[in-house]
Amino acid sequence: MVYEEIAANKRKSFVLIFLFIFFLAFLGWIFGEAYGVGGGGILLALLVALFFSFLTFYYGDRMVLGLSQARPVDRKKNPYLANVIEGLALAAGIPTPKAYIIEDTAPNAFATGRNPTNSSIAVTTGLLEKLNRLELEGVIAHEMSHIKNYDIRYATLVTILVGTVALLSDWMRRSFFYRGRRRRGTGGGIIILIALLLAILAPVVAQLIRLAISRQREYLADANGALLTRYPEGLASALEKISKDTEPLEVANKATAHLYIINPLLQHRGNLNSLFSTHPPVEERIRRLRAM
Repeated sequence: MVYEEIAANKRKSFVLIFLFIFFLAFLGWIFGEAYGVGGGGILLALLVALFFSFLTFYYGDRMVLGLSQARPVDRKKNPYLANVIEGLALAAGIPTPKAYIIEDTAPNAFATGRNPTNSSIAVTTGLLEKLNRLELEGVIAHEMSHIKNYDIRYATLVTILVGTVALLSDWMRRSFFYRGRRRRGTGGGIIILIALLLAILAPVVAQLIRLAISRQREYLADANGALLTRYPEGLASALEKISKDTEPLEVANKATAHLYIINPLLQHRGNLNSLFSTHPPVEERIRRLRAM
């Protein structure tokens, strides 16, 4: 059952990324046809998106750890956490990630880094205090799976695509208002109207695809984490405890919330539409784990 869950989530993730790339290519073609600018504007937008994504890719982990007020783990003070991370890294067959602690009573954790060699796992003091060893292993295994699966690199690719869509759409809207309805291309007025509609809707569609990909990667990390510990109940129980905890995570913000094992900004705000969430419903994650 675990292997089937992993295989299914991998297939869904690749299908979603393929659709994203196809959507971006279609968007670029429509915009080029509507305004007769060829590939110049699209290339410029892509270069700008790649530049910002490059900065995020190489320096994003440092920024995330800084924003989260994470400090390196002192092995003498926290041998328990260091041993769990080392043991699961050995089981996963990857270099041991750097360990960080966040002084916060709310239980949560996240992983960051562009590849297994340059990776970090951060946990809150609340997580260490409120989970037992099997539950902690489940959470660390989930984050270790994100690292092993190159989820941060995968997310960077999606960021490039979302950024390019946003830049193209913004350029298209500005061009429409600056140049009026005059058109230099060959597609006619209908193409311009389609292009303008896409310029308005494309960023929303791109964001929905990004969120769908993010949710699939969470399911995959859950399944991989269960496989790593051979004990799905540990992670299921941990998710249950974290989701029911009422203490807010003080260091969380919009820039880092999507990285945590459970989004701390949405955890206590009622039932929002799952389409607009970076994480799957925790009840469904627990159900899948307990069905393995």
